[in-house]
Amino acid sequence: MAISDDYLKYPKRAHGMDHDRYDWSMIQDRPPLKWPGDAKVAVCVMVALEFFPLDQPAKPFKAPGGMATPYPDLRHYTLRDYGNRIGFYRVIKVLDELGVKPTVAFNSVVAERYPQLVDEVNRRDGEILAYGVDMGKLHHGEMAIEEEAELVRQSVASLRQASGQAVTGWWSPARSESMNTLDLIAAEGIEYVCDWINDDLPYPIRSKNGQIHSMPISHDIDDQTIISGYHQSEDDFVDQVCDAFDIHMADSKTHGGRVFTLTIHPWMSGQPHRIKSLKRALSHVMGTSGVWSATASEILDAFKKQG
Repeated sequence: MAISDDYLKYPKRAHGMDHDRYDWSMIQDRPPLKWPGDAKVAVCVMVALEFFPLDQPAKPFKAPGGMATPYPDLRHYTLRDYGNRIGFYRVIKVLDELGVKPTVAFNSVVAERYPQLVDEVNRRDGEILAYGVDMGKLHHGEMAIEEEAELVRQSVASLRQASGQAVTGWWSPARSESMNTLDLIAAEGIEYVCDWINDDLPYPIRSKNGQIHSMPISHDIDDQTIISGYHQSEDDFVDQVCDAFDIHMADSKTHGGRVFTLTIHPWMSGQPHRIKSLKRALSHVMGTSGVWSATASEILDAFKKQG
């Protein structure tokens, strides 16, 4: 079939990604960063607290971890619920033992239904960020802007009321966005987004409602991706987390401060047969000299002071 003359013509063909959301740059060309206490690597552990509805829509797609068998899929539903009932407490105990300050992403439905989880985060001076309403309400390009704006408003407002925190971070369920998502979250006072995974450091993003930042929250080494998505073992998870951290530490010695992030799903790593793997991985990270355990907002604040 012949290719039309318009095949390679569209408005924003440019160096880097084909849009004007940010100024493209290579990491080695940026000024070196310095973290508080002369730390080499800022460590951010993101805990994802999710609610997967039994009647989860199939369109535009099902978020990873969603219901997989015909309704009512009680096997997968109750496994996900395990994370909020039991797994979270195992995970947070490990973080406490190792001195890790948590950043916790809440579907707003989780905070509304289980306020004791919000209390646990606040009691530790951890950070709460908005993770949409639930894992069945995805943001996507075919959604009306008014509908998406209401989902953003509902999630952010609910979490601010439940937690008493400013809630300045956003993570879209399944990292799925529309072309309007960044503008809508900025309008609600969000300062950083965790959906984009094209960098190892924060960077500024333009929106119609002011500048926000991208935070480099991990995807390839999060527990769900490695164990459920890639069907690898718990030992593989430990090896990859440790290897990734070691590379960031090595890079910091020649290129300035680095950010290491790790995403944890309590329904996955909070299982009794997996919790020791999480502890092994984080013991390596936190047992290395030159690390700074911080929330995502603390890392962003330190980054912006050097801009």
